[in-house]
Amino acid sequence: MNRKQSLIVCIALLALGAYLFFFLSDQGGMSNAVSPVGGSEEAVGNVELTDKELLEKFEKALTIIQEQYVEEVSDQQLIEGAIEGMLRTLEDPYSVYMDQETANQFVESLGSHFEGIGAEVSMTDGKVTIVAPFRESPAERAGLQPNDKIIEIDGESIEGLSLYEAVLKIRGEQGTTVRLTIERAGSSELIEVPVERDEIPIETVRSEVIERNGKKVGLLEITSFSEDTAVRFKESLSSLEAEGIDGLLIDVRGNPGGYLDAVEEIGDLVIPNEQPIVQIENRAGEKVRYVSSLKEPKPYPIVGITDGASASASEILAAALIEGGGYDVVGETTFGKGTVQQTIRLGDGSELKLSLFKWLTTAGNDINGEGVKPTVEVRQPDYFYTTPLTFEETLVEEMMNEQIRSAQIMLKGLGFETGRTDGYFDGQTKQAVLAFQQTHKLEATGDLTKETADLLQQQILENVRERENDRQLQTAIELVLEQAGTSR
Repeated sequence: MNRKQSLIVCIALLALGAYLFFFLSDQGGMSNAVSPVGGSEEAVGNVELTDKELLEKFEKALTIIQEQYVEEVSDQQLIEGAIEGMLRTLEDPYSVYMDQETANQFVESLGSHFEGIGAEVSMTDGKVTIVAPFRESPAERAGLQPNDKIIEIDGESIEGLSLYEAVLKIRGEQGTTVRLTIERAGSSELIEVPVERDEIPIETVRSEVIERNGKKVGLLEITSFSEDTAVRFKESLSSLEAEGIDGLLIDVRGNPGGYLDAVEEIGDLVIPNEQPIVQIENRAGEKVRYVSSLKEPKPYPIVGITDGASASASEILAAALIEGGGYDVVGETTFGKGTVQQTIRLGDGSELKLSLFKWLTTAGNDINGEGVKPTVEVRQPDYFYTTPLTFEETLVEEMMNEQIRSAQIMLKGLGFETGRTDGYFDGQTKQAVLAFQQTHKLEATGDLTKETADLLQQQILENVRERENDRQLQTAIELVLEQAGTSR
């Protein structure tokens, strides 16, 4: 380790020591603070210190912590805490430290499968935040959404936990349930979401042919960008082309991203005219362009599909389709993650996952925090976005809460008109609940019982899975057929 690197670690250790001294000291108003080493010192303004002065300052603080702190702290705790502290000062939700255990878990998650809830998470504003639930994962089925902030896990606050400490608590054996308390924008209440853990297969590419009006539309769903995703995409695309498709849909909804080289290789297969697929910018502002080698456009139209859970590599592909290929993208604005991380081993099994570059679109646009806007905006039916119904007690007329609001949206989506969707249980809502109960041969009380809520939730999940209710997919199919010269 060179002098500059040593200095960085020293500064971080100093910051951690200050944290321990201040936040773990007695807060009752009486101070038993030890006098400063070397006598009294007058407060001075911020002064730029030399490397030597910073090292001396660190050594003094470290000595104080080691000799005078109320409890013993191991050197390993201090160093690992210092590394985490350095990363926190970056205020970058995607730069994290992984100790040996969490690094092993991370490597496992890149394999053929793992057990958990199936969601990409990051640390945003000090809170563990859902970036995207994987397609058809327990997290998606439970109704978790991008930007949901996890406040508690199984009833315990996770304040102060690192990202990967929280991840280890969320993951677990297949068949067990974890209860997440989340904070969701637009909701005035915290929401408790039970998620049954399952085996999460890493099947990154799915393909099929959709036949309509005598034409064949190829559908390629990319669920994440892993090591073998580009190979699987190429194989699937060749198979679809062998069937004589008239158009191609590339669906990256719910795709949290992954390896940069995977999306570059896929872009090489679909972005024509040797256009840039992505541009990578380093800290000095120097840019490297990754240019497609494909010279001619495909002999069929291509349409992409995105949503708010399309992140990172998904956004690179979506932007390249629009700006590099001149293709349409249907759906919703993407998540807005415009940085590239690399995993750096620290020699003892621990790792840094660190943001090293920005990625820019074909045209050089920075989408970080902004996302990629589709050319054809389509929102799903409201019931696609509802909070799961998880209450135990019966909800009755004149109550008001978020669960009632979700139930109202669900009932309306199923054709039972509630008249309002603000969470107030009025007479018309009661009539809608009554009609639903009668239709499904439940005890017809008009009260929202757990039995009624469970069946209502089940009916909504079935509707969400029905392709004809997927407005984004249906719009994309119509658009690609129109571009292929087929009248509807």
